[in-house]
Amino acid sequence: MSHDLFEAAKAAMAKAYAPYSKFPVGAALRTEDGRVFAGANIEIASYPEGWCAETTALGHYIMGGGGKIVEIAVLAERMAKCSPCGGCRQRLAEFCRPETKLYLCDNTGVAETVTMGEMLPYGFRGDILK
Repeated sequence: MSHDLFEAAKAAMAKAYAPYSKFPVGAALRTEDGRVFAGANIEIASYPEGWCAETTALGHYIMGGGGKIVEIAVLAERMAKCSPCGGCRQRLAEFCRPETKLYLCDNTGVAETVTMGEMLPYGFRGDILK
């Protein structure tokens, strides 16, 4: 992973709106053509409603034209190796392949590298609906 993906996740985390959980998270994903899309978690008063950093990044990715996602970085301020929640694993699986690299980061960089297939081995894929 290029360090810029980690830095994008870190910059996004700094913009998190997490007044209830006090648990800022940032995520960044890179497409095959090198574009980076980042997002932060956003909480609302009807907690635990809101959305995760990965969901925000995916929204930017879709609005930016999509493409093949080749790597993802996730970073939490108060937890090393924060992995996407179950819902975000499924959301990411919609746009990734099982071999897509997922970097679980701490405050200095990548702490562990896994694949989306390892994180969600039996994920529901939209291609079976066609």
